[in-house]
Amino acid sequence: MTDVRTNQQEDIRTDIRTEEGTPPAAHIIKTEPGESAAAKALEARIYGYPVEALCGHRFVPSKNPASLPVCQACKEIYDAYRAFNDGLNDLPPEA
Repeated sequence: MTDVRTNQQEDIRTDIRTEEGTPPAAHIIKTEPGESAAAKALEARIYGYPVEALCGHRFVPSKNPASLPVCQACKEIYDAYRAFNDGLNDLPPEA
């Protein structure tokens, strides 16, 4: 009798999930130089695809974030960018 063993490895790819419902905080969207965060958020909201925040959180913009507190991790990262780059606003423009 032949003993056939297979070497199976667990698939460890990252499963990217996006939040649903009311977000606990307003995140600052990660953008490339010259790219508008407001335009990126609007496009993602219209087409329903996720964006990535400075803190790494992925979500589909669905509500006006003006009534939410700013994500503390996003704020700290944005403040660090601002400290090293002259000309950045105190707070990012509202999306």
